[in-house]
Amino acid sequence: MKHLLSLITIAFLSATTLAQTTWKADPAHTQVSFGIIHMGISEVEGKFDKFDGTIGAAEDDFSDAQYEMAIEVPSINTGVEMRDNHLRSPDFFDAEKYPEMTFKSTSSKKVGEDKYKVTGNLTFHGITKPVTLDVWYRGQVKNPQNGQVSAGFAISGNVKRSDYNLGPNFPEAVLSDNVLLDIDTEFKKQ
Repeated sequence: MKHLLSLITIAFLSATTLAQTTWKADPAHTQVSFGIIHMGISEVEGKFDKFDGTIGAAEDDFSDAQYEMAIEVPSINTGVEMRDNHLRSPDFFDAEKYPEMTFKSTSSKKVGEDKYKVTGNLTFHGITKPVTLDVWYRGQVKNPQNGQVSAGFAISGNVKRSDYNLGPNFPEAVLSDNVLLDIDTEFKKQ
């Protein structure tokens, strides 16, 4: 009987693992953006041009989703080359020493219809801290041209640059400590 129970447990766990679907970020339809207040009067926006993201979920509504994202820090793009080079320097991201930023979720809590609070570890500039992001699952569509199924998400949150020792020589009067993250993305079903 004990042996039979073990076999049933293994079969159940295997079926659960097999039921999980993997989704990959579609770079052509994804933007990883940020905004920060400059001198207390204007918002400077930028984005990262190179990244990779994966979602694993067994539930159709993504209520059990696990999120992972890797961003290439040197791909930072604010539209001003001199500023981008400064942001890559040791004054800020130190992109040569810390070329990657990663996020890996640890929990997802449903807070409304298609709305979630996703908590995970954000690592960059050699520091890992937990952050909580707001995720809005926008639904799924099937591309009529190629049959590919895509899911849409709007992901946002705030990060304190002081938590990551980012630009420590630039006081809040010059750059706000609060950085807004804004990711608008499509993930393709694999």
